[in-house]
Amino acid sequence: MEFKKVVEKRRSVRSYTDDKIPKEDIKKIIRIGHMAPSAGNRQARDFIIVEDEKEKEELVDNAYGQSFISEAPWVLVICANKERSAERYGERGRELYSIQDATAAIENMLLAVVDMGYSSCWIGAFEEDKVAEQFDIPEGVRPVALLPVGLPAQKPSKPPKKDTEELTHYGSW
Repeated sequence: MEFKKVVEKRRSVRSYTDDKIPKEDIKKIIRIGHMAPSAGNRQARDFIIVEDEKEKEELVDNAYGQSFISEAPWVLVICANKERSAERYGERGRELYSIQDATAAIENMLLAVVDMGYSSCWIGAFEEDKVAEQFDIPEGVRPVALLPVGLPAQKPSKPPKKDTEELTHYGSW
């Protein structure tokens, strides 16, 4: 699919069919996420693949009851590896670059999901400490997003967007 069409087609989908998705496709989505740029090539991001129904239900509880999470056949937990970035960049790597590395990967993944005919929703509203405990995420690694991945049971309409010129500043604010 043409890149512009992929970007324009992407929507936050919160309802999924019962259809299964091959694990190889999930691995491909992660590989594409991993191709994103990273500060100093530290690759300060890690990925957890969740398929187990009980784990997905616990994620729903840890994400303020967002029940659509458990509808998806797969949920990806994307983490910022703060210490991997801090090894080179100290506190700035720990608090900023690792988050940027993870979020760059997330955007690549969201676009790959659409290109492959699936849907997802970037979820940032969850209790980090509970998700970290749920998946034994080590100290120095921070879960930053959940991505349920599945076939869409709905087609959301295009959300309103501000005019780009309203958000663009030339030379200074």
